[in-house]
Amino acid sequence: MIRDLCDGQLEGAEIGSTEITFTPEKIKGGVHTADTKTAGSVCLLMQVSMPCVLFAACPSELRLKGGTNAEMAPQIDYTAMVFKPIVEKFGFTFNCDIKMRGYYPKGGGEVIVRMSPVKQLSPINLTDRGCVTKIYGRAFVAGVLPFKVAKDMAAAAVRCIRKEIRDLYVNIQPVQEPKDQAFGNGNGIIIIAETSTGCLFAGSSLGKRGVNADKVGIEAAEMLLANLRHGGAVDEYLQDQLIIFMALASGISRIKTGPVTLHTQTAIHFAEQLAKAKFTVKKSEDEEDASKDTYIIECRGIGMTNPNL
Repeated sequence: MIRDLCDGQLEGAEIGSTEITFTPEKIKGGVHTADTKTAGSVCLLMQVSMPCVLFAACPSELRLKGGTNAEMAPQIDYTAMVFKPIVEKFGFTFNCDIKMRGYYPKGGGEVIVRMSPVKQLSPINLTDRGCVTKIYGRAFVAGVLPFKVAKDMAAAAVRCIRKEIRDLYVNIQPVQEPKDQAFGNGNGIIIIAETSTGCLFAGSSLGKRGVNADKVGIEAAEMLLANLRHGGAVDEYLQDQLIIFMALASGISRIKTGPVTLHTQTAIHFAEQLAKAKFTVKKSEDEEDASKDTYIIECRGIGMTNPNL
């Protein structure tokens, strides 16, 4: 996909290959289609293409096909409800239109992402977590799965959260995905906590054959609660997704996180190698974080400018 976005040369990109050579040319906007032909994640396609098309010469429309709610990747609901509002703080906007949802193993989902290029990205500061003001989410079933499964996931998640957070209304909507907007069968849940300073945290889980609905709901709830305990201003899955934007932005970005994930360490390693950005990771020195595993990731971005604008 990235080869096509920039008329580049790509060698060795086949199954079994141990080395690839990629030579990019000029990034171009316009309409691009990428089809995984499996339940491969459209969100990962979006993750890799977005930093590129921000520096294209004209607006882009990315037609991404594959899994929208798949394992080992962000669910499209996470991308739309958590990643999008936070990443837009770097000074750009994008539109994410979910045409069709697709699940493991069939895939068949389609998402259209539209965005305009920017001259430069602004740095971000996400260090003030605030306090949780709202908890909401959606529990979905698609295809042949009974609606009761969605209701059970939602109810189990609510019960689990109530044990720890008693003073907030937890609004998880059970949803039956319309037949014409979902391909194949699937179920899952995403729960989001919003804070007074606009921070967003999530927990999510997907159903698998033979796993009861309560368990799926509880897994998502426990993931959310764990992300609220560490004192960071971003959850464990947003951490690594922000690194490339911090590296490209102009100026100093700071994010407060819980334990730094291996994904984030990897992203920092490559951002430093490829973009020559400078990162520091330090334990947070705030009093309220003293007993917690909380860190500040700081980056002096390279101030990438769009030569086309």
